[in-house]
Amino acid sequence: MNETEILREFTDAGAVLKGHFILSSGLRSDTYLQCARVLMDPGRAGRLCAVLAGKVMQKLPHARFDLVASPAMGGVIVGYEMARQLGLPSIFCERENGVFAFRRGFGMDKGSKVLLVEDVVTTAKSSLEAMECIHANGGEVVAEACLVNRGEGAGNLTVPLISLLKLSVPAFSPDALPEHLKNIPAVKPGSRGLK
Repeated sequence: MNETEILREFTDAGAVLKGHFILSSGLRSDTYLQCARVLMDPGRAGRLCAVLAGKVMQKLPHARFDLVASPAMGGVIVGYEMARQLGLPSIFCERENGVFAFRRGFGMDKGSKVLLVEDVVTTAKSSLEAMECIHANGGEVVAEACLVNRGEGAGNLTVPLISLLKLSVPAFSPDALPEHLKNIPAVKPGSRGLK
């Protein structure tokens, strides 16, 4: 599957939204990738994650993973499907008092080799917070995989980032909006900050 075919999967799923969006980072964008729309179809999720799992194994042929861990909410489905594709257990961390924690009986053995999986990486803030949680619980993040790398924050990561699709979609500070966004009401489609 090439990038055009991958992007078509997102478009066909109605996952490429246009408007004025508040990203999890607080930045603004005129394009939002609603990966939940892509992942709601198990067949589509399976196709895309099979390709992503293949890329992980191709780029890191000698890597050993004990499990897949993902941050809730956006990483839960893609993390589960990636774990299924790779034959690994899947767990997720979720915010408790604003900080990622493993709940629901999830945990890992000390020294576990972890593949961190997310839907979209923009600033890598959620990735870094999830990595802190994994490290605090004895795990070692070997690499991160995501459906979409928006590119701005990948340089903040200390592990390889393997993405299915790399898109350069501009993001703006709320006080430096381009003219085409200034008169459009902003919406927050992500899950960070939900009560």
